[in-house]
Amino acid sequence: MIEPSNIAILTTVANFELYSKSSVYFPKGIKKYVIDGTNGMYGIHSILYMMQKLKGSGIEWLIMADEDVLFTKNNLVFDIIEEMRQKDYTVCGVRDGGVLSHRIYNPFVINTFFSILKFSEIEKIWNASEVLNNQYIFPDEFVDDLKNIKGNYNTLSLFEPYYCFYFWLRRKNKKILFLEAGMLEDSLSNSVSYNSEVFLIHTWYARSYLKNEKHTKRIDKILVGLKNNEMLGTENELPQIFKNNTFWLESKIKKIQRKVLLKFKK
Repeated sequence: MIEPSNIAILTTVANFELYSKSSVYFPKGIKKYVIDGTNGMYGIHSILYMMQKLKGSGIEWLIMADEDVLFTKNNLVFDIIEEMRQKDYTVCGVRDGGVLSHRIYNPFVINTFFSILKFSEIEKIWNASEVLNNQYIFPDEFVDDLKNIKGNYNTLSLFEPYYCFYFWLRRKNKKILFLEAGMLEDSLSNSVSYNSEVFLIHTWYARSYLKNEKHTKRIDKILVGLKNNEMLGTENELPQIFKNNTFWLESKIKKIQRKVLLKFKK
């Protein structure tokens, strides 16, 4: 089995109030890292920053979980990692098309709300420029068996800018373990399963927590259910927090530059 000391969990946090409640249920005995996303950092920018801050830190396996991910059986992540180790998977997660009713995009990549990366393998081949140049897809490029996917999807979708990261890994012949998932009764939250056993719930709308009554009540209802699960009582150790203090300004300048270039092209 993989030593917990070689595993870490990273969350890009836009809502620290929700993180303070959800992170209590994270897998035990592993390091916690946070990227402060309150300045608008998320998606591909978060992945690039993650590699910049964590490369060379000795992490073998990295769990990525949003602050609205609520683990119901947190120990199962270790079983997933063991299967990934044995079968040489580099990534696991839920397809971003055809599995969840509101995610109708590309089924060849995952949604970043939850994933596990073989970080030690990725950092050996990491090249940010290469990654960013992989935001494209050819018809029939990937040969996944999609016959059992019941929902809608688009195999040519480039909906999320972070797809380039997973396309890059696939083009490097890295394997993805796709997990089972299903919708909850509220028609917004979803479960994720491993070997048909639910181990987490993703509530979505983290930014709306304590700001929107509907989503706050919905998420709190799930949190109340977790509090009744004695298996999950754990001390909430403080994470190491990373923040790019110039990200918002840099993003603003780039947007202005793009607008100016588009204006001159006209």
